[in-house]
Amino acid sequence: MIEQAEVLDALRTKILTDPEVILEDQDLMRALIEANERSLGGNIVDLRGIAMERLESRLDRLEDTHRSVIAAAYENLAGTNLIHGAILKVLEPTDFPAFLTSLSGDLLESLRVSRLRLILESKEHDSPSIGFEDVLSIVEPGVVDHYITAGRDVPVRPVSLRQVSPASEDVYGDNAAYIKSEALLRLDLGEGRLPGLLVMGSEDPHQFRPNQGTDLLTFFGSAFERAIKRWLA
Repeated sequence: MIEQAEVLDALRTKILTDPEVILEDQDLMRALIEANERSLGGNIVDLRGIAMERLESRLDRLEDTHRSVIAAAYENLAGTNLIHGAILKVLEPTDFPAFLTSLSGDLLESLRVSRLRLILESKEHDSPSIGFEDVLSIVEPGVVDHYITAGRDVPVRPVSLRQVSPASEDVYGDNAAYIKSEALLRLDLGEGRLPGLLVMGSEDPHQFRPNQGTDLLTFFGSAFERAIKRWLA
């Protein structure tokens, strides 16, 4: 009993010296409030206790929102840095063959995707792809929009994100079985020129989904268009 009294005295002294220790501990404060309610009896409504519960609930929701906002901000920052790095890779090549080579090398790694494919429409669609068949396809007019819309009568957007199963063998070749989602960047190559398409394929089915934002990819597509126009000129 003497030892227990000494412990209680020490605890009381600690609390009086630093009461914030209890105030900052939600579990401890909740236990004290519940003990106070029990002492009041079941027929007495403790409005202060009800207010405390509502405040705690609101604080928990605010903390969850705060964490979500911070997580989204970090994700957006990481995405922005990734796209900026990829644009620098687009600007590095000094000739068209080096530019095409980057689609299976540096640019592919910068974008963190599994496959990049550049599709260009041409009235002479049987033109050779100059030894870059793994990244470049020359197709007949109308193929780009048909691939984006999957043959449906829907508007053609500059950027389309979707999950694919199965992926197109015409686009991905032998790798089609591994591609689970893709981003399609329609390329406006200027007045008098047929459109092009940059296809990003990923083995992750969640990397590209229709409900994701497309602002960063739209910006990247604009930079990629300008690079392509430079070589076509």
